[in-house]
Amino acid sequence: MRDYIEERVLEVARYIIETRSTIRKAAKAFGVSKSTVHKDITERLPKINPQIAKEAKQVLEINKAERHIRGGKATKMKYKSANV
Repeated sequence: MRDYIEERVLEVARYIIETRSTIRKAAKAFGVSKSTVHKDITERLPKINPQIAKEAKQVLEINKAERHIRGGKATKMKYKSANV
């Protein structure tokens, strides 16, 4: 694996852990696709640093569990602003 990829993987993982961000937010912050971030976190990171991978996975699991709530709030706001 190339050095710049390893650096990006670790930076993205630290960003996700520190900010509790979603994959989409991390992808936007680093200017890469969400598929790249997902592959970085799920496949590449465990090979580079298993401890950080475990922490990042916990954050992503929390985000996944809350995903339906955030989606409902977004839909509510969308229709609320359309009716005003």
